[in-house]
Amino acid sequence: MTTIRNICVYCGSAEGSDPVFMQAATTLGKMMAEAGLGLVYGGGNHGLMGATARTVLEHGGHVIGIIPHFLVNRESMLADVQELVQVEDMHTRKRLMFERADAFVALPGGVGTLEELVEQLTWVQLGRHTKPVVIVDIGGFWKPLLSLLAHMREHGFIRAEYEVRYLVAERIEDVIPMIEKAAALHERSGQIQHTVDERL
Repeated sequence: MTTIRNICVYCGSAEGSDPVFMQAATTLGKMMAEAGLGLVYGGGNHGLMGATARTVLEHGGHVIGIIPHFLVNRESMLADVQELVQVEDMHTRKRLMFERADAFVALPGGVGTLEELVEQLTWVQLGRHTKPVVIVDIGGFWKPLLSLLAHMREHGFIRAEYEVRYLVAERIEDVIPMIEKAAALHERSGQIQHTVDERL
């Protein structure tokens, strides 16, 4: 039995310059709802973020939005979600998003999306959790980051004993199967950890 109930999706509060990004967001939202997987996200109604959430809702899925008070108006908080949590700061937002999610998916986005993704990659590297992390390289968007990670390995800053473990999907249709396969492997070994070390 899969342990995946909710997927946290990191993505931009803008639509981006390529229509394929928006298409990926809406396709993922539809697939999640149809698979009975809930969405954990940043609570906004703009860009890829809002499109993913609205699509999950439109197809009968469950959405958990977590947003800091100072972003309620700036990101046009989506009030239609089943669970809406307003918090004091970004640190609390990210912690709750982590705790409510069983896996993480990074769609295209900006600096905020990058920061959230890299934080999860760091926690995986440090052994703080083993929840699946999927980088969705739609249209080669994340290729510069993947090249940078390879560059870090080449220069000895990511060592074999502290590898950064993540999955890369080039097609949005591969995301959920990848997560379910990874979760099943971890479940059999009893490794999925649902809380992060408070010292982080």
